[in-house]
Order: sequence, then C-alpha cells, then structure tokens
Amino acid sequence: MNGIRDLVSHIFIEAGMPRESIVYEPFLPGYYRPHKKWDMAVRYKGTLVAALEFKSQVGSVGKNINNRFEEALGSGTDTWAAQRQHDAYGEIPPWLGYVFVLREDKETEAPRRTQKTLFPVDPAFDGMSYNQRYQEMLSRFMGDNIYQAGWFITTAVDEMGRVTYSEPLATATGKSFRVAVKGRVDYVRSVLD
Repeated sequence: MNGIRDLVSHIFIEAGMPRESIVYEPFLPGYYRPHKKWDMAVRYKGTLVAALEFKSQVGSVGKNINNRFEEALGSGTDTWAAQRQHDAYGEIPPWLGYVFVLREDKETEAPRRTQKTLFPVDPAFDGMSYNQRYQEMLSRFMGDNIYQAGWFITTAVDEMGRVTYSEPLATATGKSFRVAVKGRVDYVRSVLD
C-alpha cells in the first residue's frame, strides 16, 4: 500500500499542497474515542485538508469483510461526530478519503447468498459477490457523505503471474479521486490564502 499512498501524496502535491503538509500515520481526534490513527493526513495552515485510510484485502475475504466495513464506518462516523459535537477541526469541516485495493479471486467474484437474519436484509445485497459488496459499501459511504472521495482498485494475477488492475466503480476511480482532491485543495486554499 505504500506505493499507492505515495501516489495519493503526489496527487495532493500536484493539486497545490506543499510536500511538508503531508503527515503519515497521524492521530486525529474523535468523539466516541479520544483519537484514531489514520494512514495519512494533509494539514495546511492549521486546517485538516484531508484524512485518508488505505486498506487492502487479499484472501480470507469472507472472514474479514465485516471487520473492514465496521472499521471504515467507525473511523468516518467518529470523525464527523467530533466535528459536530465540538468543532474538532474548526470552521472548515473534515474531508475524508478511502482507498481500497481488493485482489480478485474465486472467493471475491462468486455470487453470495445473504445469511438468514432476524429481520429482512436490504435486497440490494442479494446475490452480490464480495467485490460488489465492497463497491456498494464505498458508494454508500460517499453517498451518505461519510467519506467525501474514494478509490476502489481490484487486482488479478493471471496464470503467467502477471498482475493486472481494474477500477470497476465509476465513482471511485483514480481519475474521479484526483478531481475530488483538486476540488478540496482549491476550496481550502480559496479560504485560507
């Protein structure tokens, strides 16, 4: 993930952030807990430009998918609660990004049945593969403004050992992520400069 993290850092620098504004593994304040370590933050003139999480999943998806959902939801929700409850990030609200890399394999691509539950499950999940569930997660996070931008990448290894990648979610590609970063940086600089 360091390569992708470095690429995202470069996107912020290209958009107009000084290199020294990028901080790796900072602790940021929360509301339900005192703080949380994020993978990367961008700070400019005392303002949080962005906080980003970089996550991946290779194998054992069925055992770990709920942990990834809960971690992502908890981090975003806690950050927004800190802003609502005590203006933890000041007058300019936070901007959160989520970058996820999923290795495609038989487990991630097979349609899944939802578990029998005490109450009905959202029918949108019926027959979705784990890959599709991750895409739905990110779409809903952005649609509900928990995360303001996302980048979803899948990788595959062919029989010759070559790695290919894809960006199956149109609203969370490298291009859309770059545009979102540029918009955020332009906004923050228009307020602070």
